[in-house]
Amino acid sequence: MLNLHNILPLKFPENFLWGSATAGHQIEGKNIHSGNYEREMQADWPEKSGKACNHWELYREDIEMIKYLGHKGYRLSLEWSRLEPEEGVHDKEALNRYLDMLTRLKNAGIKTFVTLHHFSCPAWFDRLGGFEKRENVRFFERHIEYIAPKIAELTDFWCVSNEFNICGGNGPEAANLRANELYAHAKGYHIIKQYSKAPISSAHALRICVPQNPYDKFDTQLAELDDWMSNEFFFHGIRTGEIVFPYRDGEYVPELKDAIDYWAINYYTRRIISARKKGIDAAPFPASRLPMIDQRIYLEEFFPEGLTTGLLRLKDKPVYITENGVCADDDRWRIIKMILDLAALLEAGKNGVDIKGYLHWSLMDNYEWGSFVPRFGLVSVDFKDFRRTPKPSAAFLKEVIAENGISHELLKKYLPELPEFTLYKGR
Repeated sequence: MLNLHNILPLKFPENFLWGSATAGHQIEGKNIHSGNYEREMQADWPEKSGKACNHWELYREDIEMIKYLGHKGYRLSLEWSRLEPEEGVHDKEALNRYLDMLTRLKNAGIKTFVTLHHFSCPAWFDRLGGFEKRENVRFFERHIEYIAPKIAELTDFWCVSNEFNICGGNGPEAANLRANELYAHAKGYHIIKQYSKAPISSAHALRICVPQNPYDKFDTQLAELDDWMSNEFFFHGIRTGEIVFPYRDGEYVPELKDAIDYWAINYYTRRIISARKKGIDAAPFPASRLPMIDQRIYLEEFFPEGLTTGLLRLKDKPVYITENGVCADDDRWRIIKMILDLAALLEAGKNGVDIKGYLHWSLMDNYEWGSFVPRFGLVSVDFKDFRRTPKPSAAFLKEVIAENGISHELLKKYLPELPEFTLYKGR
């Protein structure tokens, strides 16, 4: 972090795409037909999503805000549970509202990244067992057949699913779920191809698996296993069509091979792994820990080098960062994190990675799957009256987009209190 002055200036490739990202259940509100909402109704649930950011009612103003902030790309998800609240029953009003959102974004000159499954599913689908059962994938295929032709002309980039590579826990319980969702991705890819020429992917959570003790064979082997279960099974499956996962027989799915057109990468920080912890997660080292909100969360340190090294595995297709950010009550941390990770992204580009765009998570403070405490947004949301207030980080990113890079002057403008320690370039 003390090296911020020394890593500038940063300049990005011509036509680099800048923007932000959100997810339907986290911002829309009253997503009452989703399995997530149904689970939130349980008495012991920490916080309920309720109206979330009330984006379902305020989307017109929000799109104007996206345009004002200078974003050229925007990732959103369409809630399957709104479009098909009951099995086989479609809500035309919900469809028309999504069509209006996408049309307004297109008219504003903003490229759309449309996610079809961002964690939440219809409650009826979850009751059938969701993606844990292979036979249920047919319902997702049917949904894509329904929605893809209707939004094809309004979609610039597709994300079939979001981060299924880290769903389902750490052990055998994750095996079938992730394999089935990878299978569902392949099916979805080929359905969409019938209606659209736009690039297709699924957003992958790039997990940097680091052993707590690099000299302990148990920690190192568990870190290798976690990398296989969260990263390599996905990369290998896309490249070969073979699903190889621990705890289950391997299988070959011909439709899976080469079933993405770009790598959609979500990156936050590393995962420190200990074989002595039942849940395998070790706490950040005290020297690097940054508790930026008044709540324990996985994101308590910066690790920009993980983005550089992680992307070196992905030189075979264009790369878009589809999520990257930090939850922090002090907005200055958001600017610092952005600078560090953007520098890491450029470094990956210098080493042969075809970097194409960056979407910041998140456009606005939202419902973080059980709590409103983690504030990830470039824009503050008052959850009582839903007033939106852009933070300094939003203004900072607006200028970054205009410059297509970051200068020393920009750093001093937004972080004037950051001291300049003596450092020597080129040594």
